[in-house]
Amino acid sequence: MIEISGLSVHFGGVCALDGVSLRICDDVAGIIGPNGAGKSTLVNVLSGFVRPSSGSVLVEGTDLLSLSPHRRARWGLSRSFQKVQIVDDLRVEDHVQVVLDARQRTRHEREKTTRDVLAYVGLTSRAGALGAELNQFERRMTEIARCLAAAPRIVLLDEPGGGLSEVETARLRAVIEGIRPRFGAQVLLIDHDVDLIRAVCGRTAVLDFGRLIAFGPTRTVLQDDQVKAAYLGR
Repeated sequence: MIEISGLSVHFGGVCALDGVSLRICDDVAGIIGPNGAGKSTLVNVLSGFVRPSSGSVLVEGTDLLSLSPHRRARWGLSRSFQKVQIVDDLRVEDHVQVVLDARQRTRHEREKTTRDVLAYVGLTSRAGALGAELNQFERRMTEIARCLAAAPRIVLLDEPGGGLSEVETARLRAVIEGIRPRFGAQVLLIDHDVDLIRAVCGRTAVLDFGRLIAFGPTRTVLQDDQVKAAYLGR
């Protein structure tokens, strides 16, 4: 469970998050909102790249804000990025091994974990491919595989559906839906693809100008008049 209480972030005179409070229990929860609403700021606070002005974040009883970014990663927080972080001259399997090399695993354990996560995201046949050879979907899947290799408790996905075709989005949907049952990690998903959010998220939060304007069952939230006005259009 993720418990966010009174979270605020200010950049100079700009209020990026304004007293956001959420209690997230779902296997997959969504965060949506227009550009500049504070979605990525919230993810950056959770992962430790932004320090909030006030508020708290408790996850399974752990005070997440008291941990440095690298300690959050060791505790079990993994994330992807809106701009995919793939190195052109590293193989797909190397991107996963980088995560595992920082942990005390035997060579056999590292190799098995690498095989398992690449098989899960459908990249077994591309394990030896260089980052420069990957298409957009394969880059997204490599990043998700890297997240899952770290034995996460929480996976933060920042717009993983960006630039994908309908077929690729359907495959992404299956991957996201299987993360909790297969790996035991809770997923927080930010994406502009409302159909993807509707399909995989039990509950969804909507931010607008840093404020939480709606939170609840996804289908109910997406029908909310205030949400339509702020994000979906009437």
